[in-house]
Parts: sequence; structure tokens; C-alpha cells
Amino acid sequence: MKKTAAYALLTILAFSALTGCTDNTNTESVNEGGNQVTSETGTGNSGSTSDDNVLFFYTAQNKTYEDEANFDRLIGQFIKKKFPDITLKHVHWNDGTRYEDLIAKGTIPDIVFEETYRNAHRMIEKFDLEYDMSELIKKFNFDTSVLDQGSLERIKTASNGKIYALPFEQSDFVLVYNKDIFDKYGLDYPKDGMTYDQAYELTKKLTRQDGDITYKGYQQHPSHYMYYNQLSEAVLDPNEDKGDLDTDSWLKIVNNIRRFYEIPGNQFITTGDFPKGQMGMSVDVIENVLKWSQDYPDLNFDISSVPVFPEAPNNKYQANVNGLFITKQSKHKDLAFQVIQYLLSPEVQEARAKEGIISPLNDSKVQEAFAQNVPQLKDKHTAGIFALKSAMPAPRKPGLTFINPPVQQVFQPNIFEQSKDSATALRVVNEMINKQLAETKAAVEAGGDGTQYQ
Repeated sequence: MKKTAAYALLTILAFSALTGCTDNTNTESVNEGGNQVTSETGTGNSGSTSDDNVLFFYTAQNKTYEDEANFDRLIGQFIKKKFPDITLKHVHWNDGTRYEDLIAKGTIPDIVFEETYRNAHRMIEKFDLEYDMSELIKKFNFDTSVLDQGSLERIKTASNGKIYALPFEQSDFVLVYNKDIFDKYGLDYPKDGMTYDQAYELTKKLTRQDGDITYKGYQQHPSHYMYYNQLSEAVLDPNEDKGDLDTDSWLKIVNNIRRFYEIPGNQFITTGDFPKGQMGMSVDVIENVLKWSQDYPDLNFDISSVPVFPEAPNNKYQANVNGLFITKQSKHKDLAFQVIQYLLSPEVQEARAKEGIISPLNDSKVQEAFAQNVPQLKDKHTAGIFALKSAMPAPRKPGLTFINPPVQQVFQPNIFEQSKDSATALRVVNEMINKQLAETKAAVEAGGDGTQYQ
């Protein structure tokens, strides 16, 4: 891995953030005053958070941070500069350094970098690490209004209405289009704010057989489209332990995307075939788009915002965000929060944005700095990433049972394989959700951790 290659971060962040799973494959510097500052590495059995000057930073997401040089370049250097008197200890999640390993060794981190929705339950709560940062936010006068509000609300939804984390890195979906195909057929390029109806009309024009080549007009993964839906519809009922898929609103959402795949020749395959040059448009995360531009240097493409619903013209997907947690066991909560607060400063976020990391700050200067150090995105319309706001998550009453709902099964297998009508597919998966919720609730009442469907 090239230590200075920003694309390495971007490529792997796409996998980590989208799956919401802790990845299982996954220094030294001198501060301005000339004092030596060390960053310990290892298996987690050296050092202790009981040491007054040691801050233990654990990265449970993004394989990029497995390389200590990348951690130092993208996170560590900023902490060392601002807090020269502390010893920064960093460990990345891997075999031998998973949550259970650290806990068994008595080396619980002060700060955990983790996916903030699914893994707030599946990892943070499971290992009894959750801590509400609300009082620290007040104590240090941190203005949460500077953050992407969709990201913050998604964290609150997963934190029983509390704030177990602050957003730190986002992975946003964009529409990428092949300019050569549009030029070939004399079609106008997509624009930010294009509606799904407009995208559908373009798809019909782009999907065609031209000699031996079959062009697909449009691909958008229906699972991601539903999971991060732009209309903020609830999958889990806001007030009860039951599913909420069996509704007219969800029927509209499903039929909206289903029609694209009923266009002859445009059946769903994968968004990842875009760089092969026979697909007009694809919706995917910007990190994958960057990888395509590396692997296919002759690909003539550009990007715009994802299509929108007319009733939500400013909404992109709900936030897909990794954040920074402070553990309840940390003896350095004040220091840990001050570190997080500094990492979320415009100064640090602008430097990270230049490396192609999507910031959670609502700061135009930070957004304009995005990917300035990433040559593959030079002259691309990266402003399309920030043209819309994150859709808000559906609210849910604290204390209800949580599962990671299997929305992907609406389309696969129920629609794509079994040709069910949309209402039936939704009803089948809703019944599955109800069953999983009931089993999870029973498991928790019996003393289990309730993570079998997370």
C-alpha cells in the first residue's frame, strides 16, 4: 500500500461504511515544540488507559487505518500537534485485537472509531461501552449545528435518543454517468436535482441494442436505495416492536425503482459494471467511482447528485456515517472529547477533505476542498456530492428492540427471482421482520445479547 495514496482510504472506506461491519481483513513524530510524541502500536496488551498521559484510540472501521502511517497522516498528526503532552496509543481492529480481546486484557479504548447505526448496537452496546456525550457537548460548548443533521439524527436514533458518538467520516452515494454514451446518442447530461421520473425517461433512451453491444441505461442497487431511503420512511415501527414495510408509502418507493428494471434490456445486474463502458448511469458511493477511475483510466465520466423524489427535492440518501465514540470506562473523557472536538474543527476537516474524505461539517470551504489532492477526481463535478442534504432517519421511540432489517430481500429473491408483485414482496419481508424482532426480544429477556439479527 502506498502510504500517501488517498485512494486507498477511499476504496476501503466504501466497503467498511456500506457493510456497517467491523472489517476482519483488515509512529513517531516530533511536535512543534520539539518534544517527542509516540504512537504505540501492537496487540493491545501494552499500555493502559489508567496512565494519565495515554489516550487509547481504537479504529474498528476502515482497513486503511491498519497501516499506522495512514492513521498518523489522517488522524494522529493532528492530535499530536494540538495535544503534544499526551501519548497517543492506536490499535486497529484485527485478529487478536477485537473488542473481546481488548476487554479480556483490560485495555479498553478511550475513543472508538466505528459505524454509528448498526454497530452502535451490535458492537458498542454489546460490549457495554456506550456513553452519552451530551454533557460533554454542553461542558465544552460544542455547537452540533455545524454538523450534518441527518448524520447526527441517525446516531441519536441508534443511541436511544442519546449521543453515543459524533459523526466523523461519511460515504455518500452519487450518480455517475458515461459521457461518451450520452454524446453518442445526443442526450443532455444529468444535472443535480434530477428527479427519478427524469432519470427514468433517460434510461429508456439509453437502454438499447447497438450492433453487438447492449447498453444498459441505469443501475441503482435497490437494497441501498431502500435502506437509506430518501423519503425517511420507517422500516421498523416508530412506536412498537414490529415492521413498518407494509404501507402505501413503501409500495411507492419500491415501484419507483422497480420500473427501471422492467425496461426491456435494463434488468438489474450490478452497479459495479459501469466502468466496462456499456452502462449510461449508475448510482454508487463516490469511493467506488474513484476506484473505477483508477482501474479504467480512459473512462470518460462525470458525476451528479442522486435522483430525487419531487416531494423531497433536496434529499439525498440517509447518512452512511462512521463516528467517534467515547467509552463509558474511559478515565479521560474530558480529554477524549477535546480531541474529538478538535478533529471536527474546520482546520482538520479541510485537510482531511483534500484527501477525499467526506466531512460531516456543513462548511462550504471544507466541501470545496474535497479531493483537491486526488488527481483522479480533478475537473469532476464533485460539488454534486454536496448539492443535496442527507435525508433524516425515521424517529423511533427509545427502548425498542433493534435488528438490522433484511430489506434487501424485497427485491432479492422476492421480486427478481420469484416475480412477486411489490405489495406481496413487502408483506413477506415485513412478516420476516416481525419474526426476527420477536426472536430478538425473547433472546434479550432470556439474558442474551440480542445480536443474532444485527
